[in-house]
Amino acid sequence: MKWDSYLNGYKAFLQLEKSLSGNTIDAYLHDVKRLIQFLEHSGEDLQPAQVKLHHLQSLLKWVTEQGMTPRTQSRMISGLKSFYKFLILENILQVDPTELLDAPRIGRKLPVVLTSLEIDALIGSIDLSKPEGERNKAILETLYGCGLRVTELIDLKISSLYFREGFVRIIGKGNKERLVPIGKSAQKQILIYKDSVRSLQPIKRGYEDFLFLNRRGSKLSRAMIFSVVKDLAEKTGIRKTISPHTFRHSFATHLVEGGADLRAVQEMLGHESITTTEIYTHLDREYLRSTIRQFHPRK
Repeated sequence: MKWDSYLNGYKAFLQLEKSLSGNTIDAYLHDVKRLIQFLEHSGEDLQPAQVKLHHLQSLLKWVTEQGMTPRTQSRMISGLKSFYKFLILENILQVDPTELLDAPRIGRKLPVVLTSLEIDALIGSIDLSKPEGERNKAILETLYGCGLRVTELIDLKISSLYFREGFVRIIGKGNKERLVPIGKSAQKQILIYKDSVRSLQPIKRGYEDFLFLNRRGSKLSRAMIFSVVKDLAEKTGIRKTISPHTFRHSFATHLVEGGADLRAVQEMLGHESITTTEIYTHLDREYLRSTIRQFHPRK
């Protein structure tokens, strides 16, 4: 089974025409490789144009037996549909076998959100006697103050800070740029880190403009940001399952709870569709329900 030429063409399509990030491209390619793995497991020596709907339905049954969740299956189907759309555009085939492939039904899961007190506790638990303490505090202030994705945070450049105007320039998904307001708390902590810690450490060539650096003077990894948040959650005794993305959810939820316009929140988060942002209105309603249950005399 030789799918390499198709995968290479698909990868170029995602990079050049869709302008997707490296992580997103890897995820889409992984979806196609899952199909290839299934066909090899089944003893089917097929080319992409020979794959039919029943093969894909058997794939879903196979991954279900392996324990793949409906949400992950839905994401995989989205990747396969994208791959076959590419093949149609390239005139490699005329019939799309994914057209009638149904994704499993999944409930809309509300994301975990931190209260403002929990965020204060996390930030307050950082040991500022260590050089990385000032950096980590600046990281959390920026995650919560701007609602950034992890990749956007680690790619943030000094040249993208416009503190006089009160904005930072963010390169989001699909290399789309947006301007995000940044508050005084985040600005203050970034300047403390930049002037009193970052300015004193050696910086590797090519990383001079990256704001947040590790001890070796190069860009931080996603795993390191996750580790920082996990360690602080354990330190403060927060039992919620949180990640760096929780700060983004908290940023959006607190804005909606405070009465912010949903379109403005969409713009700040960099959501392509307003429907993605609408989940925070569901969170807001749940917040109201929990408030009634907690405080109303006839709860």
